Amino acid sequence: MPNMSKVKHPMPSQAPDVRSGNFSEVALGYDAATAIDEAQRCLNCKQRFCVSGCPVKIEIPEFIRQVAGGHFEEAYQIIARSSALPAVCGRVCPQESQCEGKCVRGRNGDPVGIGRLERFVADWHNENVKEKAPRPESNGHKVAVIGSGPSGLTCAGDLARLGYEVTVFEALHLAGGVLVYGIPEFRLPKAIVQKEIEGLKDLGVKVETNVVVGKTITIDELMQEEGFEAVFIGSGAGLPKFMNIPGENLKGVYSANEFLTRINLMKAYLPGSDTPIQHGKNVAVVGGGNVAMDAARCARRLGASVTVIYRRTEAELPARHEEVEHAMEEGIVFKFLTNPTAIGGNEDGWVDTITCQEMELGEPDASGRRRPVPKEGSAFDLPADVVIMALGTSPNPLIKSTTQGLETQKWGGIVVEEATGKTSREGIYAGGDAVTGAATVILAMGAGKTAAAAIHEALQKKAE
Repeated sequence: MPNMSKVKHPMPSQAPDVRSGNFSEVALGYDAATAIDEAQRCLNCKQRFCVSGCPVKIEIPEFIRQVAGGHFEEAYQIIARSSALPAVCGRVCPQESQCEGKCVRGRNGDPVGIGRLERFVADWHNENVKEKAPRPESNGHKVAVIGSGPSGLTCAGDLARLGYEVTVFEALHLAGGVLVYGIPEFRLPKAIVQKEIEGLKDLGVKVETNVVVGKTITIDELMQEEGFEAVFIGSGAGLPKFMNIPGENLKGVYSANEFLTRINLMKAYLPGSDTPIQHGKNVAVVGGGNVAMDAARCARRLGASVTVIYRRTEAELPARHEEVEHAMEEGIVFKFLTNPTAIGGNEDGWVDTITCQEMELGEPDASGRRRPVPKEGSAFDLPADVVIMALGTSPNPLIKSTTQGLETQKWGGIVVEEATGKTSREGIYAGGDAVTGAATVILAMGAGKTAAAAIHEALQKKAE
């Protein structure tokens, strides 16, 4: 019997007053009984709208049907056919605007908790199944993947399953890309990321860390000297943007990238950590996306009073609703229709204030959103000893500058064929944030999947 409840099972989580003081995972996950009951809300529609909303095309009704019957490993194997990172996607994907946004049950109530079920299934598999996946037989072809974020890992996993000898080159000392340096422990525990990466290694994927492609070795050298027949660029978008306002060079001003990297990858939040970070009493976070929410919530956990400054209204916040809701529950203050104009400092060169201007919404800009314009005579100061700029990122120009003939956009994104991920250079493919600029984990995974299929097709034709 289907469960016709209009309400999705809530996600058990730490209480706000508890979680705001620790870095443990906020969401605690469904138990088996809850997962089965939630899965029984699925109507198994003939037209699978949910699948059309998934960038990696997981067979959603099929895996949910298995969960509803209590067949959790069978459900996992269905997901694994399409996704290399199910435990990650179940935690950080914006399901509300993708698979769940298309769910028929959402037309008259809550959609089925697809993301929560995916997380449950992946966690159940990781906790209960110890056998390693069989390593496919090598087909003798070598492919290099630059970057070990979601697009690179997905591309590597798909190719490894087809028998390719894949080597992933990662600039940092730990694989995982944005999953380990950008997303906080309380949203995505690093042990889960490493577990997923170990699964790819079991398939034969090699991971070489501390390799900065463009400095340590170039793409041309990988292909001409190391024998790689194709290269996938999934190097992300790690170059932070700033406002270019007075005071941005003061001590205590961070890009969100640096702040989150120090905390997430370099463990600055741990007592006794030798990674320096400024523990502010009053922290201002400028921006309204998911990265801004991550930075604000990390600063709150370090003991600060935190204010998020955003130049539009709450309705225009680009961050996931769930992340905004969690931030507000944790005591983070939001200043909407507010824009910084300068950062003030003391005689020692440290931040002590941030000057802001009240805004109002004018005519729509190129994005279709109403443009914020200053309200005259409304400037005011906020106390701040740390300011975090979370204004987006662009691709690092290093690969572009060391790879001749690689066409890029003016802002740095690599130009590709959308259907294949092919770049302007023969044998070189790209995807994820290196192409689009900062976007979601699942969109990056979709791009990695697209490129893997195109690489396979091209190398098979070449071998004929």
